[in-house]
Amino acid sequence: MAPAVGRLREQIDLIDAELLDLLNRRAEVALELGRHKREAGLEIRDARREDQILTRARALNSGPLDPEAVERLFCAILDESRRAQSKHAETGRAESSRIDLGHQRSRRATRATGTGRMRCA
Repeated sequence: MAPAVGRLREQIDLIDAELLDLLNRRAEVALELGRHKREAGLEIRDARREDQILTRARALNSGPLDPEAVERLFCAILDESRRAQSKHAETGRAESSRIDLGHQRSRRATRATGTGRMRCA
């Protein structure tokens, strides 16, 4: 293997570890948010807030990911956050714990809205 390939793969491994840490930190905050939503009698899903998150992600994206890729990634994150909040609401657990982040939903993460923008399913 060429030295550059190995070096670049090491960089990707480090970035992947950072991404995983950030995703887990986000999941912990989402679980806490879910607890507060339950206490306030709010629904887990807030489509308006999700649209704000997607709009912000598109605005912050400087590439090389295209807007559709950013939408798909963030929709998957939002979908898993909702799923984790629902799972914890059902079990009554508000504390952070290992959750089974789904593997079935990423196929349907976004749908067309008719405005040229995607929206989480």
